[in-house]
Amino acid sequence: MTSPVSDSAGAAPSALPSSPYSRGLLLLLATIAGVSVANIYYNQPLLESLRVSYKHDAAWVGVVPAATQLGYAVGMLLLAPLGDRFDRRRLILLQIAGLGLALCVAALAPSLAVLAVASLVIGVLATIAQQAVPFAAELAPPAERGHAVGTVMSGLLLGILLARTAAGFIAQYFGWRAVFAASVAALVALAIVVATRLPNSRPTSTLRYGKLLGSMWHLACDLPGLREASLTGAALFAAFSAFWSVLTLLLAGAPFDLGPQAAGLFGIVGAAGALAAPVAGRSADKRGPRAVISLSIGLIALSFVVFGLSATHLAGLVLGVILLDVGVQAAQISNQSRIYALKPEARSRVNTVFMVCYFIGGATGSAVGALAWRHFGWSGVCAAGLAFTLAAAVRHMPWRTAAS
Repeated sequence: MTSPVSDSAGAAPSALPSSPYSRGLLLLLATIAGVSVANIYYNQPLLESLRVSYKHDAAWVGVVPAATQLGYAVGMLLLAPLGDRFDRRRLILLQIAGLGLALCVAALAPSLAVLAVASLVIGVLATIAQQAVPFAAELAPPAERGHAVGTVMSGLLLGILLARTAAGFIAQYFGWRAVFAASVAALVALAIVVATRLPNSRPTSTLRYGKLLGSMWHLACDLPGLREASLTGAALFAAFSAFWSVLTLLLAGAPFDLGPQAAGLFGIVGAAGALAAPVAGRSADKRGPRAVISLSIGLIALSFVVFGLSATHLAGLVLGVILLDVGVQAAQISNQSRIYALKPEARSRVNTVFMVCYFIGGATGSAVGALAWRHFGWSGVCAAGLAFTLAAAVRHMPWRTAAS
């Protein structure tokens, strides 16, 4: 089936007359990705603090991380494709401004409902990271494009990992509201640098907004490999989010009795996942991405077995986090390696389809994890994680994707 929406009629020159590519600019894009994406993870170590602040709604604090991840999926769908149509520098500055306002609302939220709505908007606007990665690919010369994208992705992963640690530390000593206030300060500084250092980009398509969005539906229909990678990735990220959305609640109770800083420190343990990303990429090149994804599913399943046996053992939780983060990061890199090869002329939109599914999975996992914790405790969370991992394994079976 051929998509009725073609880019050829709406294409615009993609190369800048003189690319201002430099190492400093690459590091700026990596910083933009890391600082922006961190905002969707700040709330995960704060759940116990939120329960204390909103005692009447304590049972529903899991809505906050779920709303943030759902918002990120919506932002990916509605905002990320605009990078093909408009100047990315202007888009980044507008999103930074909106994100700062949403964070101010979150810091001052008088109720859990207001915080949940603000978290949804934060998720939508934190998709700045998805403008930074294709911007790096646009600015870099062809011989250095892979290195450029990899550097920005490293910044994004670092932002994810350090977000929980920073949020836990700040909340421990200054309260959870200070976490959002600190993020506003970071965004103000980032906006100044972006306004003075980041060059303009040149749009690569003249398609109208509706057709730009519509073309993604046709891509999903035409590419079975994209559907398989997206659904597998969504299920694995759901398992990942089910764990991280309730870890702080487990650590707050007996026998640990630990505060949000301890939960945040588990983000440093997750650095193993960031270290695994380049290794996974090289392995996918040599052995094929499907083999790496199969191994990743096995590691994630094993992590939840370890979690189930470690409800009262800190060392077991640390081991499980390493297995979980390595598995999820390796699977994501390998899945993205697959989809980028499916339709090179539409990589931004192919990536949007994948990431929208990915974060819908994350939002689902956060919500299911919170419900499982409420009704069945830690064993229910581990069972939910295993169930999501099994769903990914079934969808990844070779006979399901023979045509991809």
